[in-house]
Amino acid sequence: MSPVSKVTPTDAPRAGRSPAGNGKSPSEGISVGVILKFPPEVAEELQRWRASFGDPMAGIIPAHITLVTTTMTQDWEATRSHVRTVASKQEPFTVTIAGTGSFRPVSPVVFLKVDDGFGQCVSLHEQLQTGPLERELPFAYHPHVTVAHDVAPESLDEAETVLKDYRATFPVASMGLYEHDDNGIWQLREELDFGTERDDDRGPGGAADAR
Repeated sequence: MSPVSKVTPTDAPRAGRSPAGNGKSPSEGISVGVILKFPPEVAEELQRWRASFGDPMAGIIPAHITLVTTTMTQDWEATRSHVRTVASKQEPFTVTIAGTGSFRPVSPVVFLKVDDGFGQCVSLHEQLQTGPLERELPFAYHPHVTVAHDVAPESLDEAETVLKDYRATFPVASMGLYEHDDNGIWQLREELDFGTERDDDRGPGGAADAR
């Protein structure tokens, strides 16, 4: 995903209009993505490493695992409801990132591998990339954490070698729904806790809304 900037859930678009600031009409669609964020101490450490390899996006893109990459949707409300439903069915889980890999020569990327939590990431991706977010992807989904992208080959080599013994384990209890705005910034629209239903997803009697 591209640059990320956090906004509050109250900035989420309302029914019948496109998200604020994206300059698009509903017929043109809305570009969204879904990611897993990391604890601040892990994210900050990985950003320092990414910067050390000369990656210009190190200070803009927080470390994360992408569940849904840039995807166009025509219906914001259906998309938000869909992502909320998936989140409500997912229990919190543990992620371990360990060792390095690369997408070279197809793409100039070095990444940290997802060990524990790999299956949960794949399952979430498969559930999310349906309904309003269904589309064909150019490559099979592979959970990973980018640590160097589009830098000199020797820097990619360095990243792959220096972090080959890196390991971090942490709990994941939510996922973020983002919108890609006209400035190329990923705006957080909602951070959705796993295993819970939002109050506005429940009917008058407390039962989950059937929509």
